[in-house]
Amino acid sequence: MSGMNLRAAFIAAPLLVLAYGVIRILDGLDGSRGPGLAWTAGHLAFVAALLLFVPIYWRLRRMAGGGALATATATAGTVGAAALVAQFGIDLVVGFMSADHAAMGVLFDQVRSVPGVSLAVYDVLPFLFYVGQLALVTQLAVQRQVKAWTPVLVLADLSLAFVDKDLIPLGALFLLVSFVPLARASAAAPVRPAAAYA
Repeated sequence: MSGMNLRAAFIAAPLLVLAYGVIRILDGLDGSRGPGLAWTAGHLAFVAALLLFVPIYWRLRRMAGGGALATATATAGTVGAAALVAQFGIDLVVGFMSADHAAMGVLFDQVRSVPGVSLAVYDVLPFLFYVGQLALVTQLAVQRQVKAWTPVLVLADLSLAFVDKDLIPLGALFLLVSFVPLARASAAAPVRPAAAYA
């Protein structure tokens, strides 16, 4: 991904998360979520965001010096993103296969009953996406490449989704505010040598 496209990714990723959050709320106005156009559109928006986060994480790794800690956290974030893509992919397939919300529940139960799926796609690995994101931004704040409030906003974004998923749009706005200076820093700041932070 070119530098200009990567800078755009820092802005597009939070906006796509915002779109997902808003669509999710609208989808639930009738008392249930999915299947249907809103379910599909919202999930596709979030998958697109996840795909953008991967090059973002690896750019943040380079900015942090590319050492062992930065590499580990970028790897964790990428594994978490892959798990979430799998989770949302399952959601999309279930939505396409189901006539109504009740039918979706039956299919989700069948998917979760497959050994290892809950662990890999729902209960453990997805959390690495959030851990990697916060850890990378915190490393940059410690190195004073970004302001100290940047990881605070990222943490607020991540926390709000766990408090109430209807707060995802608000969290996405916090993420956008934190990612704007990161986009600038990724373009302007020299990449630090790995040896200094290994």
